[in-house]
Amino acid sequence: MSNPFVRIVEPLDPKQPLKKFFNLSKLEDVRYARLPFSIRVLLEAAIRNCDEFLVKKGDVENILNWKVVQHKNVEVPFKPARVILQDFTGVPAVVDFAAMRDAVKKLGGDPEKINPICPADLVIDHSIQVDFNRRSDSLQKNQDLEFERNKERFEFLKWGSQAFKNMRIIPPGSGIIHQVNLEYLARVVMDQDGYYYPDSVVGTDSHTTMIDGLGVLGWGVGGIEAEAVMLGQPISMVLPEVVGYKLLGNPQPLVTSTDIVLTITKHLRQVGVVGKFVEFFGPGVAQLSIADRATIANMCPEYGATAAYFPVDDISIGYLIQTGRDKEKVMCTKKYLEAVGMLRDFKNSSQDPDFTQVVELDLHTVVPCCSGPKRPQDKVAVSDMKKDFETCLGAKQGFKGFQIAPGKHNTIVKFNFEGCDFELAHGSVVIAAITSCTNTSNPSVMLGAGLLAKKAVEAGLTVKPYIKTSLSPGSGVVTYYLRESGVMSYLSQLGFDVVGYGCMTCIGNSGPLPESVVAAITQGDLVAVGVLSGNRNFEGRVHPNTRANYLASPPLVIAYAIAGTIRIDFEKEPLGINASGKKIFLKDIWPTRNEIQVVERQFVIPGMFKEVYQKIETVNESWNALDAPSDKLYTWNPKSTYIKSPPFFDGLTLALQTPKTIENAYVLLSFGDSVTTDHISPAGNIARNSPAARYLMSRGLTPREFNSYGSRRGNDAVMARGTFANIRLVNKFIDKQGPQTVHFPSGETLDVFDAAERYKQAGHPLIVLAGKEYGAGSSRDWAAKGPFLLGVKAVLAESYERIHRSNLVGMGVIPLQYLPGEDAGSLGLTGRERYTIIIPEKLKPQMNIQIKLDTGKTFHAIMRFDTDVELTYFHNGGILNYMIRKMAS
Repeated sequence: MSNPFVRIVEPLDPKQPLKKFFNLSKLEDVRYARLPFSIRVLLEAAIRNCDEFLVKKGDVENILNWKVVQHKNVEVPFKPARVILQDFTGVPAVVDFAAMRDAVKKLGGDPEKINPICPADLVIDHSIQVDFNRRSDSLQKNQDLEFERNKERFEFLKWGSQAFKNMRIIPPGSGIIHQVNLEYLARVVMDQDGYYYPDSVVGTDSHTTMIDGLGVLGWGVGGIEAEAVMLGQPISMVLPEVVGYKLLGNPQPLVTSTDIVLTITKHLRQVGVVGKFVEFFGPGVAQLSIADRATIANMCPEYGATAAYFPVDDISIGYLIQTGRDKEKVMCTKKYLEAVGMLRDFKNSSQDPDFTQVVELDLHTVVPCCSGPKRPQDKVAVSDMKKDFETCLGAKQGFKGFQIAPGKHNTIVKFNFEGCDFELAHGSVVIAAITSCTNTSNPSVMLGAGLLAKKAVEAGLTVKPYIKTSLSPGSGVVTYYLRESGVMSYLSQLGFDVVGYGCMTCIGNSGPLPESVVAAITQGDLVAVGVLSGNRNFEGRVHPNTRANYLASPPLVIAYAIAGTIRIDFEKEPLGINASGKKIFLKDIWPTRNEIQVVERQFVIPGMFKEVYQKIETVNESWNALDAPSDKLYTWNPKSTYIKSPPFFDGLTLALQTPKTIENAYVLLSFGDSVTTDHISPAGNIARNSPAARYLMSRGLTPREFNSYGSRRGNDAVMARGTFANIRLVNKFIDKQGPQTVHFPSGETLDVFDAAERYKQAGHPLIVLAGKEYGAGSSRDWAAKGPFLLGVKAVLAESYERIHRSNLVGMGVIPLQYLPGEDAGSLGLTGRERYTIIIPEKLKPQMNIQIKLDTGKTFHAIMRFDTDVELTYFHNGGILNYMIRKMAS
């Protein structure tokens, strides 16, 4: 059909008649002016694509009627302008594409139809680890080791960049995906195919939402869904509710953007925004820089929303100039946004749109804080940290408890490090990392950390040598302005040398702790602490030996490193005593907001961004020297332990198979609340006694060569064995933490993979029982692929995090949800029953289905296929099967 909205197309500039745009202000519809700005982006995409697959005039009408239909599960398609990927999720995506080309060829189709049709940028940032620190050559040594470990993966990615059109690789050593997106990749307004239109993006990383801070609508999706988007498939989404988050007032002088985002995270978790958009408005937004807004948007997954949108305003336009974007293009961007009513003035309340609900925060009420010890939403004011940690020590095992016996709260273990004697106790800091795009993208907190370091060194303070300190900036620009402003040398003196440009400690690539430190922690059963400027601190994520992990601003990371313990009240106790015997308090060295702003204005300049980013794709000589094959079909190496053709498409035919009832399934695992994707599919170290380790050793590898689970995501044999392999896994069938379960036919306790293999060999289907927020955390698709390979046919949970539910759908695993008011406890489920899940012949979105137990009990659950498109994927056995059939036919 022809586009019925062609009448609102006009040139942006009469001198450039070929550069057109859809002038939404010409809709002459009062509903448009009341739409949240984030919904306006969805509307423009629907109008622009209305004569493409699944996009109809009715979809546009539904979006215009957002206020009326938002609670009615109305499905709309959305085609984002771009896709971004990082290497942990990008490698399996390219593996899938390579395998899909093979499958399409086998079915008689053209394999080159498997190719991205929209721009796809893959940033390699997840592979580097903190193996070396506290030395001037740490950066080079870590990068050399990264290439030694990952050469095969990097060669494969380089093949992908040559075999697939529209795929660009940003080499290792360039920075963190979301910071590179913010500073370089994001367009704000696209200029493509003769049209101007709003930039939008989905990414295979949950923190893709960081770009919402610049006014680019974006969110994280699973790798499976991203692959479909790259092949031209719209995202099928339920038109979201939009929570308006009104910011008022000014932050206090000592408060950082980190304190603000941790406060917002706790607040919005309490409000409940899972599956919703959050859009920020109010005069307080105008007090925040783009870096501040990006920090708040970055942690959107931690408060559970789909997107955390800051509409574009003049500060956004200024940021584009500051970061070296082309001035002429920036002026066209502003002109376009003005024309379509998408340029925001946060001080003008007449522009405030309608929202589903409105919540408020007075920025003046925010105080310095951290979050922990096990979840990012568990905010603790810095003034309460000592008391809160000591309460957690004795509290029952849980998110805020370690269950240490009262008589052991003051345990001290002496140890020797590099010839000197030291002591560790509960609360001792052993990792202090300035890391993550959440904070390293923000010059104010980074320069604040540098100025604090300068004052600390000048006051005679030091950091104990056994504490693993590190600085891993999100881009080379950070190092540039830290060096030019003169603070880099002071950071180095406290042990915060640059160790790499990547995610590092934030994703668990924290590297080993000194053996004597590990021995002391183990001997005393100590609750040792990691402090990091990251966005996640789930159990087992940061390091196996840090049971407590706190998120904090970069200046606070340094402060706790100097103190050496979390059990300190900064207001009453000194950070340390210098050589002259003088007590130095945190307030003595904390830089003022004015001090930081003076330095920022002088040293964070456009020339830095231009210099760093103009050579970003060619500066890494090791990458340039990689030799990759040029064939369009990948030649799989059967000896590889990194890259392996996955079994997902084995036996695939053009004919659909009717979904069948799941009969007499066993429960593989039974969980409580907040089981994260880190629990389901860990990214960090491969334990030496794990099924994955046994597999790698059988292939001739030594433990030193294991690398991490994240780096092995191109090999399904490793990843299936790594599913539910987190050492902090809490399974109700087992009376201790660990990656094991009960194999009910035999009664044996086995590693999860080994139990699943026994069930599979006997032909028994499996399900998983879970509580609230199942699948919280990152977007990793292996948290769905892994259970699929173990034989899990369905998950029954009280609620799901958005991305993980979507990933389960994408793999053909049924997400089931208890009816409101019901759970395993109220239904009397132990998990030791056998479950028959009745799949009706005719399915519809969110229908109730019947579940029968071998005990004779029957109950109902909601089948969480939320749209007709998701049901289509289910009938095909998953989204990738659907795309293969579509391309082959």
